[in-house]
Amino acid sequence: MGRKMPKLTVMVPGAARAIPFSPGVSVREVLEGAGVLVRTACRGNGACGLCVVQVEAGDGGSLTQTERLVLSPVQLSGNCRLACQLLPENDLDIRIVNPALSFGWRDLARSRVPYAPSALHPAAGRKPADPAYGLAVDLGTTQISVSLWDLKHGRRRFGRVGPNPQSGYGADVVTRLMAASESDEDAGRLARMPLEAIAAALRQMCAQDGVALEAVCRAAIVGNTAMLVLLTGTDSQQLLQPDHWTRAPEFRVEPTVAWASVLGIDPQAEVELISPLAGFVGSDLLAGVIATRLTERAGSLLIDFGTNSEMALWDGNRLWVTSAAGGPAFEGCGMQCGMPAEFGAIYRFAASRDSGGFQYEVLGGTEARGFCGSGIVDLIAYLRESGELTRLGTFPGPLHQEGYTISSSNPAIRLTKRDVDIFQRAKAAIGTGIGALLTHAGLSAAELSRVCVCGVFGENLNVRNAQRIGLVPDIPPERIELCGNTALAGCEYLLLSPAGAAELASLRERAVVVNLSQASDFNERFLENLYLEPLKGESHEGR
Repeated sequence: MGRKMPKLTVMVPGAARAIPFSPGVSVREVLEGAGVLVRTACRGNGACGLCVVQVEAGDGGSLTQTERLVLSPVQLSGNCRLACQLLPENDLDIRIVNPALSFGWRDLARSRVPYAPSALHPAAGRKPADPAYGLAVDLGTTQISVSLWDLKHGRRRFGRVGPNPQSGYGADVVTRLMAASESDEDAGRLARMPLEAIAAALRQMCAQDGVALEAVCRAAIVGNTAMLVLLTGTDSQQLLQPDHWTRAPEFRVEPTVAWASVLGIDPQAEVELISPLAGFVGSDLLAGVIATRLTERAGSLLIDFGTNSEMALWDGNRLWVTSAAGGPAFEGCGMQCGMPAEFGAIYRFAASRDSGGFQYEVLGGTEARGFCGSGIVDLIAYLRESGELTRLGTFPGPLHQEGYTISSSNPAIRLTKRDVDIFQRAKAAIGTGIGALLTHAGLSAAELSRVCVCGVFGENLNVRNAQRIGLVPDIPPERIELCGNTALAGCEYLLLSPAGAAELASLRERAVVVNLSQASDFNERFLENLYLEPLKGESHEGR
């Protein structure tokens, strides 16, 4: 008789669940195999520090060096471990401290198409009496946004937004690219995941509107370059080499019929993948430039906040573009209590506080489960204003060294020093990109006529708070526009308008890619922008 398999006992809502496992397998892998998910934003190397569990009984073995670096003294003293680092040999009882956030597809706020197309794209292969529908897709690192359009009448029927299922491979694009480059099997999964997710959203929308899937005869997809590389199964090594960052990758595009089959739409449907501009400058940025009509006014700057943040500056003649590794901070991931802008996310803090902590507003009006990007901006700005957070991003004194608790009624939600560090690095990357574009265009921040803040992050942003901590240029607030998901809005225009292809071609001709990795003063600029203070507005011309 063989040795009895040890069991991992985990507390789940209303019960304790015992899961047999083989020694030598991480707790994270055991839980995932049983369909019990913990929060994670890395490939199981412990870097994100999110898969926290508490050992309640049994021997979890020695702490790893990663756990000693990532977990706080309070967590360590409370017998907390990282599920990905915990390799039990015998029976173990745990409680999940950071369960995975559960959310699916939800209704999407209507994005704006910049102007009504003078003509609608013809519904190829459809008879006049046949219904014809189109699908627009913005494939983001954290979230996927889709919308269903009546092509004959130019009307949007439904929109959905949901999580990108690739996040289990990592919160950032580089981690996913590395996973695809190291394993053909993982590369295949990373290609299928978003298509299958889009298909699920499309089925929901069609069922709600009584539309047959076969009536969908056209689709347009935009996204950041890394997501499009993974979607098409293209060699991801191209994006892992800086020499390739200034030119577009050579896609290994799936046949249209194969994608149409996965989506369940008309087998002869025209599925258009809008090509990116360069290594980390995707077609989502080009779509955003179209949606905002950026090139109609000189001195217009677009910032599309996200895991891979992209920027474009129109100087009246050329479109200067770049990208910066914003990381997951702007989408609320990677932080202890961060989350996407979903129901339960704190998206706004009030300037006034009572004795019990900050006043705040929660998306959906439900109980707070964490905070999203705009909430993080507010909180950091108010802590800076009160002196409870320094310009260096540190909490003075010992009081908040384990994190700043935002409310006595909800002590589990807190902002930690590590969270502030993550935000500062993301902010510094954006500031460095803005400075580089201004230098190349020969402009100062004061000469900016317009700043378009794009992405889900910007929908609820308090502009003055963002300026106080140096996230956006310190110019008159009325010049700053909160534009929402311009990537989807631009994609919708390209889906509908036969003139879209010519507009895209014109943008590509005028675009100049700025590779920040080749900037001689990158480190200097980055360090300057780490401080939690307004961006410097002097001209950098000739610097």
